[in-house]
Amino acid sequence: MPLLDVKVPSLGESITSGVLAQWRIRDGDLVAKDQPLYELETDKITSEGTAEAAGRIALKVAAGAEVKIGQVVAIIETGSVIADTGKSAPASAAEAAMPAQSEAPTSPAVRRIAAESGVDPAKVAGTGKGGRVTKGDMLAASATRGQKPEDRSQRADVGAQDSTANPEPRTQNPEPTSPPSGGRQTRRKLTPLRQRLAQRLVQAQREAAMLTTFNEVDLSAVRELRARYQEEFTKKHGVKLGFMSFFVKAVVRALQEVPAVNALLDGDTLVENHYYDIGVAVSTERGLLVPVLRDCDRAGFAAIEQQLAALAQKARDGKITLADLEGGVFTITNGGVFGSLLSTPILNAPQCAILGMHAIQDRPVAVAGQVVIRPMMYLALSYDHRIVDGREAVTFLVKVKQALEDPARLLLAV
Repeated sequence: MPLLDVKVPSLGESITSGVLAQWRIRDGDLVAKDQPLYELETDKITSEGTAEAAGRIALKVAAGAEVKIGQVVAIIETGSVIADTGKSAPASAAEAAMPAQSEAPTSPAVRRIAAESGVDPAKVAGTGKGGRVTKGDMLAASATRGQKPEDRSQRADVGAQDSTANPEPRTQNPEPTSPPSGGRQTRRKLTPLRQRLAQRLVQAQREAAMLTTFNEVDLSAVRELRARYQEEFTKKHGVKLGFMSFFVKAVVRALQEVPAVNALLDGDTLVENHYYDIGVAVSTERGLLVPVLRDCDRAGFAAIEQQLAALAQKARDGKITLADLEGGVFTITNGGVFGSLLSTPILNAPQCAILGMHAIQDRPVAVAGQVVIRPMMYLALSYDHRIVDGREAVTFLVKVKQALEDPARLLLAV
């Protein structure tokens, strides 16, 4: 019968290998054409491998193994094997996929909790999309086994449990591999994406003359506009009007007025950008990704929100591509969604600046000689002082503040 090699596809010239993080199917399953087969983690993105034809699959590489681009990781037996089963490939694949999802953790967070708590994900009722087991499902299941919530919150990072529940003698030289469930520590190798992220962050701090300037912005006008037009905007465009589109447009306007911030260093050459592709940091279970919104100077609020929603979903689903992450001239990161009040963001090299958004808090401020309560946010602009002078950085941040406090400026170009 015809055999089809399942090879790791090329993901770009700079990517030569990766880790086959997870199989979506089992050895011997029937798969449908274009059915997701595995997740591949590289130092830049996490991608999904699909079946090029229907048939019965034989796995050649174990989950967690490092693989090279072009390497054969499975073989699909195509042709009459489908007819011999008496079922169509799509139906069989769907049936096969259901137990595969319940028997294998669907994310690194689920795998970590499973290793630490001893809870089998296959025995947990999933509340995620398609019945997938989520991190919340695993935490709830762990709690029902008698694990104290305070223990979980305080020791989650090292996988510890109450020593009275699992008494275990300490060894002087523990093995570097993961200990049995209930141990005081777990050890796991960083994913390629996390390793690359760590290298880039250290490189940015080591090579750039990084400095941060701060300001605060009154978001009353933006909040009022969103409340007034949210319903109509959502009905017309099929996406909600968020805060991020205002920040993107404000950043574009500031880049146009302070072009020194829209630049980068290439060796001893200063490269000035004349386009406005803005990266927006997205937190995923696999690490931080920065998909890029294209041509934000020409895109309206609806187009920006639609781009952002689509890219954020692709990032969280592990379907982001290298093209989605390249070419940004400036980055916006929002620690406020996690409750951060103030922070100093690290540059996303080779870009020379990054804007940090933070939590919106109702605070007393002085307005026209009166103390009033306003929704305030601290803004932080980190920049490379080799390229951007303090005057330019402060001016840039003030321009962002002005556009947000009077968003009519964004529409009237004043």
